[in-house]
Amino acid sequence: MRVSGSIRANFGASSWIRRMFEEGQKLAAEFGADKVYDFSLGNPDLEPPAEFHEALKRLADSSPRGSHGYMANAGYPEVRERVARRAARDQGLEIPAANIVMSIGAAGGLNVALRTLLDPGDEVIAVSPWFAEYRFYVQNFGGTFVDVRSGPDFHLDLEAIAAALSPRTAVVIINSPNNPAGVVYRREELEGLAAVLAAHGSRSGRMPCLISDEPYREIVYGGRVVPSVMEAYPETLVVTSWSKSLSLPGERIGYLAVSPRVENAKEIVAGLTMSTRVLGFVNAPALIQRVVAEVLDAKADVSSYERRGRLFAAGLREAGYEFAEPEGAFYIFARVPARGDPDHPSDDVAFAMHLRDHRILAVPGIGFGCPLWFRLSFCVPEATIRNSLPVFDAAMRSWQGL
Repeated sequence: MRVSGSIRANFGASSWIRRMFEEGQKLAAEFGADKVYDFSLGNPDLEPPAEFHEALKRLADSSPRGSHGYMANAGYPEVRERVARRAARDQGLEIPAANIVMSIGAAGGLNVALRTLLDPGDEVIAVSPWFAEYRFYVQNFGGTFVDVRSGPDFHLDLEAIAAALSPRTAVVIINSPNNPAGVVYRREELEGLAAVLAAHGSRSGRMPCLISDEPYREIVYGGRVVPSVMEAYPETLVVTSWSKSLSLPGERIGYLAVSPRVENAKEIVAGLTMSTRVLGFVNAPALIQRVVAEVLDAKADVSSYERRGRLFAAGLREAGYEFAEPEGAFYIFARVPARGDPDHPSDDVAFAMHLRDHRILAVPGIGFGCPLWFRLSFCVPEATIRNSLPVFDAAMRSWQGL
């Protein structure tokens, strides 16, 4: 028995997020968890809201006979109906229940979407910094991953996207609020992206699908609102989950929404449904489908993330770190500091290892397509952030040889 060549080839490029998380577990076992500052994993530490626990108990106690059996691959009709109404509020368009496919989280939804849309050799554009697993998801289905850099402020560089489009472009993936940069794309840049894609489609005869990955939609700061991608561009799929907004990452529940403006929406939904089946997902978990349908307006108290983000940002800024100000999600994406020794230039992996030596776990930016940056997740206790700040200061000084 042996591991396939395609999987083996990815061992060295496997997720830096998980790699650093595992490093943190080793350090915690050696030195004690209170002496390790682990900012590697975007794992919400808030409890789900009380409404979730109440609905879970009620539905578990009162489930009628047959409640744990198979249902249609796309999900329970009544759940899809409720989710469609909620998605319509988010997107500003009427979305029929038939255009909703329940998924195994946003990650499962992305794989279902790419399985449906890609032929071998098709290209998928992702704007860096991108979520670390996108490249592997595209490779799962024989696609070619095309990395396009964002602008200096991590917003969309429309000229770079236009230059990367080709007759083989099948999909463009965007993620807002962005993991890891924390930026929220503005309405005007989404409209600009839509114009670029529409012009390309007119020239090439192939209109790219825009997939908007939105698990952080409800975690935004400073009164920001995440604009509707469906309003901006007709050929849109939205993929999302309740992993972050309800603090349910381990329950693996999300959905895909096909814009009602997609020209062949019925065929796309049929493809998503079949892909759900043939990828072995079969259907989203029965009980959790029914639970989330009961609590669509509930939210975990994500205001604590904004407070932690401000605390972290202030401390890092005082220590001399430069970073993108988080507008949403729960990450700080910081620039690797310059070194005092010109014979040892800055390097994101080397700096992540330097932080690890100070028992700080960060994720190097190369894992997100952005060398010379690193990601810190602040969905951790405030005490962890406070106690880490003097250590960040010491790490900066020793890195710079001060």
